[in-house]
Amino acid sequence: MVIIGVDPGFTGAVAIWRPAIRSLYVYDMPVLPNAKGKTELDLHSLFDLLAPEDDTPHLAVVEQVHAMRGQGVTSMFRFGQGYGAIQMGLAAHRLPVQYVTPSKWKAHFGLTRDKGVSRGMAMQRFPEYAEKFKRVKDDGRAEAALIALYGQETMA
Repeated sequence: MVIIGVDPGFTGAVAIWRPAIRSLYVYDMPVLPNAKGKTELDLHSLFDLLAPEDDTPHLAVVEQVHAMRGQGVTSMFRFGQGYGAIQMGLAAHRLPVQYVTPSKWKAHFGLTRDKGVSRGMAMQRFPEYAEKFKRVKDDGRAEAALIALYGQETMA
């Protein structure tokens, strides 16, 4: 089984976890600047990243997100576009998808909203890949890896 964990957002990430051989690949969400200098998803790179490498059964586990009070209309629209692009990329590859709320997967690991704690947990659960989570800005990578691990432990 291959489990793809997705932490959506422009600073999110995609983790590809093969538990049988303890192989973990973690990629920052592929982004490009648009004509106005804003960040947007690189759709072609995202599509390629989500492509299955072989016939091994795959499961994608995506953090289920929603709009929150106080967030700007424009930023939420852009975030929603990116979230939809992730969903379409997974659908285009015909990958089965499960959604999990942040509160559910974080409770599974005893985590809080503190992204540093998520990085620490990722280093603990994936010690051979700890260097992938060492920087403060690697929180998206850590959370994508933990979402994939959550999928293995509860859904696979």
